[in-house]
Amino acid sequence: MSVCENPSQLSQSPDRPKSPEGDPVFPEPWAAEAFAMTVHLHEKGLFSWGEWAETLSRQLHQPGRAEDGSDYFDCWVAALSELLVSRGVADAGAILDLQKSWQRAAEATPHGRPIELANDPLR
Repeated sequence: MSVCENPSQLSQSPDRPKSPEGDPVFPEPWAAEAFAMTVHLHEKGLFSWGEWAETLSRQLHQPGRAEDGSDYFDCWVAALSELLVSRGVADAGAILDLQKSWQRAAEATPHGRPIELANDPLR
């Protein structure tokens, strides 16, 4: 049975935001991708769910975080990055360089067009 036919217990969480049709709801596509990557890496054993919760909680409680929770998935990505670096899967400098490249690509992309890393003028 494939992973798609056997959904994760985490993806079935009753507290997860859902559409009227029962589909997951995320503020942006990248947030859904970050969620999916986190669940996948947890299921592959890179970290326990307790480690994930502790790391995410630490990010959520950093000074300067949005009181309304609007930066929740920014915290999610920061927590995932922290775990990837601590496990030696990714380099912190490479993650930061990639983040900067995506930001430049976003700023260089005309309104209404998809943001692509190739739009980074420094690439």
